[in-house]
Order: sequence, then C-alpha cells, then structure tokens
Amino acid sequence: MTTRPRTLVAAVAAASLTVGMAVTTQTAVAAPPGWNMPAPVVTRAALDPALVAGRGADVAFLEQEAENAVTNGTVIGPGREAYTIEAEASGRSAVRLTPGQYVEFTLPAAANALTVRYSIPDAPDGGGLTAPLTVQAGPHATTMQLTSQYSYLYNQYPFTNDPDAGLLHPDWWLAECACVPAATPPAFEPSAPFRPMKFYDEQRLLLHKTYKAGDKVRLTAAPDVPWTVIDLVDTELVGKPVVLKKAVNVVDFGADPTGRRDSADAFDAAIAVAQRSGKVVYLPQGEFRVERHIVVDSVTIQGAGNWYTKVFGSEVALAEPAADGSTHTGVGFYGKDAAEGGSSDVHLSGFSIVGDVRERIDTDQVNAIGGAFHDSSFSDLYIQHTKVGMWFDGPMSNVTVERNIIVDQIADALNFHIGVTDSVARHNFVRNSGDDGLAMWAEAKGGTTLTNARNTFERNTVQTPNLANGIAVYGGTDNAVAGNLVADTIREGSALHAGSRFGAHPFAGALTFRDNTTVRAGTRELNWNIGLGSLWVYALEGSISGIHVTGDHYLDSTYNAIMLVSEWGVKDLYSMTDVSFADVRVDGAGTSVLSARVKGGASFQNVDARGVGAVGINNCGSFGFPPTGSEFSVADLGGNDGGGTTGPWMASWELPNTITCDDRPPVVAPPAPSPWP
Repeated sequence: MTTRPRTLVAAVAAASLTVGMAVTTQTAVAAPPGWNMPAPVVTRAALDPALVAGRGADVAFLEQEAENAVTNGTVIGPGREAYTIEAEASGRSAVRLTPGQYVEFTLPAAANALTVRYSIPDAPDGGGLTAPLTVQAGPHATTMQLTSQYSYLYNQYPFTNDPDAGLLHPDWWLAECACVPAATPPAFEPSAPFRPMKFYDEQRLLLHKTYKAGDKVRLTAAPDVPWTVIDLVDTELVGKPVVLKKAVNVVDFGADPTGRRDSADAFDAAIAVAQRSGKVVYLPQGEFRVERHIVVDSVTIQGAGNWYTKVFGSEVALAEPAADGSTHTGVGFYGKDAAEGGSSDVHLSGFSIVGDVRERIDTDQVNAIGGAFHDSSFSDLYIQHTKVGMWFDGPMSNVTVERNIIVDQIADALNFHIGVTDSVARHNFVRNSGDDGLAMWAEAKGGTTLTNARNTFERNTVQTPNLANGIAVYGGTDNAVAGNLVADTIREGSALHAGSRFGAHPFAGALTFRDNTTVRAGTRELNWNIGLGSLWVYALEGSISGIHVTGDHYLDSTYNAIMLVSEWGVKDLYSMTDVSFADVRVDGAGTSVLSARVKGGASFQNVDARGVGAVGINNCGSFGFPPTGSEFSVADLGGNDGGGTTGPWMASWELPNTITCDDRPPVVAPPAPSPWP
C-alpha cells in the first residue's frame, strides 16, 4: 500500500541518548494530525502465522514485513532469482526508499525494542558504507546507524569483498558461459560485479520507553546514501536487566563495561575464581570488548540479557598463522579441543556476542562459540557478525542449544561437526546465514569411526540463508529434524537437505524429517542449471537409505517439493532405498511434487498436493531410459490426492516407474499458500 507522505511538525527538543547497545540522537516532535493506519499485519516467515502454527521457534518478537506497511517508497519484488536484492528479502519482497521517503508500521502489541532488517549500497570499491535511519516512535525520533560493512560478497567461493575482482577460479566450470574460462579461447570474463550476494544486515534498538499497541513507528531514509531498502521490522517488549548479586562479577576483576578497554584478562580471572568457588560468572549490563578466545570449562556464565550485555571484538590479524591454520582471531567462547577431551559442564546464557568478520576465510577460528563440549548448554544468546555462530568439533555429547538468535553470519549459523551425539538444538532463530543455517556434519575426518548420532534439530526457524540449505544433515545415525520452519532459500540449496557428501559417514539407522514446514524454498542449482526441491536428498558419495518423512508441509516451492538425486558421474553406482513419505502436504510447486534422478525407489502415503505446475512425478531414474521403465519406482500406499496443471499428481499412468523425464520443465508459479481444507 502506498500513501502520500505526511509532513512532520518541527522538532521541539533534542537530546543525546545512549540506549542499549546503540548511541542515538533523540528528538521530540508533535504527532501528526490524522495519523491513520491500517491494522498491523503480523507474519511468521512472511506468512499468516496460522499456516505455521506449532512449527518453528517460539520467539519474543513479532514480525512485520515492510511491503505490508504504509510507505511512500517503492515495493520491490517478489523475485527469487539469486544475486538480486529482492531474492534475499524475507518473503522475497521489500520496500526501497530514496532519501526522505519512509515506511510506517503500527505496533501490534506493546513494545520497547525493535530490530530493523535493511540493505544500503556497498562502497564503490567495496568495504561498505554507513548511513543514518530516522526511527520515529510515537512523537519521538531516534537515529539508528546503518552499515553495509558486513554485507556484500562477490564472485566465486570463498568470495571476495572486492566488487571489481576478476574470476577467483578461472579454471572452474562456470555456469554463466557453460565453459571453463581459462580453457576457452577467448577467455570468458564476466562483467563486474560478478555474483553479488549477502545484501542485508540488521540493527537492534532499545527505545526510550514502552509504546502501546496501535502506536506507530516510522523509518525515514537519510540523504547519505542513494537508497535504503527495508525488509522487515521485529518489535518486542524486553524485560528489565537480570541482576545477579551472589555471583562473580567480571567488573570486580577489571572488566570495562564501556568497551574502551579489552576485558579478556578480566573474564579469565573471573572464570578462574568461579571454577574454584562453584559460583556463576555474571556479565552485567554494558559493552565488553574481547578480542581473542575465552576458553571455558566447568563454568556458568550469565549476562543481564542479550539486549543489555554485549561482548564484542574486532577481527585481529595474527602475526603468523596458528597451528590450526587461522590467520585471524576474534571474540569467541571456546571449549577445549576434542583431542584434550573437550570441556564439560559449560553453560552460557543471556548475552550477545558480536564479531567483526567481513570476509570468508574457512581456516579462521573466528566463531562465536567453538570447540568441544559435554553436558553443556547455550541459551538466550544473540550472535551476529561472526564466521559461524556455533561450530562444535566433537567428539562431544549431551549439548543443548536453545532460544538463541543467530544472524548475519559469513558461513553457518550452527554446525554439529564430527562425533556429536545425543544433543539437541531447539527454538533457535536463524536469519541471513552465509551457508547452511543448521547443519549436522558427520565428517569421517582422519579416518575416525565416530559419527553424529541421535541428535535432534527441533522447532527452529531458519530464514533467508543466502547460500546452501536451511537445515542440512550430512551422514550420521538415527538423527531427527522435527517441527522446524525454513523459508526463502536463495542459492544452491534447499530448505531441508540430506546429503551423502563432504566426506561424511554413511547414513545409518533412520534419518527422520517430521512436521517441518518450508516456504518459498528450493533454488536453481547454478552448476546443474536445474531447480532443486524444498526437500533435497543427494547421493553423491554413497547410496542412501532410511530417509523417513512424515507430516511435512511444503508451501510455495519454487521448483519441486521433493528432489531425490544422484550426481551424474556416479548415477550408476549409488541408489536410494527405504525412503518413505507419509501425511505430507504440498501447497504449491512451480514444477513437480517429486523429481527423481536416481536409482531406487520411495513410497508415498497420504501425500496431498495442489497447485502443481508440471507433471506430478518427474521420473528420470538414472538416465538409462530402459524399455522396462525408469530405474526409480514409486510405491503408492494410498491416500495420495490432488495435483495441478496435468491432473492428479500421482496418476496411475505414472506408476510404478513410467519415464516422465523433463530436465527443465517450465515453472508455473502457484497461488500463495492458504489454509488447508
């Protein structure tokens, strides 16, 4: 909706104000007359919350998409093509403001804090810009400082911050020219900037008071940059800071809550006392600079709340590479190395960890949480601008990761890596990860026989991973992915993924996907130039069996709802067996319900579909096309109803293995998801 701009009454007072974690300028202004607003549109992953009830993380904030608010700017999108700013927006749409334009929200509930997800341009030579954004809440105006210093990656993996860089790997296959540039005379050189990505960042702001439901928040773009894109606003009622009096307070050991001096040594001293006394380490309200790893073992560290206690640090270049290959260090809480037995009985909660990572260097240990842990927990943390939010290198066991917010990462948000067992991640909220949002990677590193086993990802929300998958499982035994909400995958990945790849141990026992909801998921795989599925099972390094899916909802899939595939070079070696789907809903698929590009078979029972854009089963098998039919068979166990443009999605003529192979069927965009009858 677009309205004419309203003229604000001149400011009558001004004051400087430090609020939460941001230094702001506050101006009191009179409320405009005739301030009429439509009812606020509250969403979850840009959907009616009723469509995802009981799925995804329980969070304290309420989401409002900018495209549903009042604005005199321009709504961009919807669009899903990678390397575009609308594709990386929640709901694939946002609002673009030029200087002086605004977007205006009505509070759906009392709130004293907000998060703004936004994008501003990169600097011409890379490195980012900064610009203010006026936040008017009721009659008061505050300035929020925006930045693109943590945005904008370009080129081929592992990417660069330089928009003018030539190809990083001219000897790699390049989809844009369907060639290897270095071996193709004349050499192909794409125009710069090449493959821009990671457009968005977010800022949080504590307001000077609590506003009631129905009050207004207006965001107005400044003239410092030519445009500002607002994706969404999350509003929240934040409680008072937690105060612990009978605890080991880091300030008593010299920690500086103003952030001017490094507090790492004070943290170490407080932790040592707490370990001897059995007391909790308390991080009070404030901003604490820490520019190296804090090693934790047998200790509980609690902050005043992640809106009030901030632990931050710059990325620090090392004089020479560390033994693990790191060339930088930075703020992070690390368990002892797994080779030393790891750490035990570590509990971190109630503070934020904000790093300064702007480029992807995979050898760097610049994660917010790292190392190996046993019998430990990580909860109610806010993590931003690190390489990976939490990267666990096992063997380790009995770890709980819950109620954390992990945003704006260069790589994964969370990875259970090597020998992680009997652990759970639940009610975590992830947005704008630079690789898999949540991953279990049972890497068989160094010939180890340890594998990931009996882990669960449960009731998490993952939105807008700008590369790879929302939730990925690479090998392992008897793991589960249940009750999650995954939205808006962007490039070379799916919402839910199971892959025999990256040197992982084979799948064993059962991998269960249960009661998950995906929306606007399944991307175009750049190198294959085909559409993936919202669920993507990939046999690259071995056969796969024991994948059981029940109760999933696949909403508005960009291409297929489900893709089962093997790599072309190994298609005759590997297969999929013991794969089943039951009680699944497909509400819109741009192409098919099932795309099968592998040997083997799967069973389906009570899988209902509507809004299917192509043939319900796109069955290529392993591309041998024998006269007896596809090498992949579909077992109809009954109750498979609905369909789309070609009739029933599971028609009798497709069973059990009719070849229906269409490599790149036209995409028919389905209607928006709606309540199921």
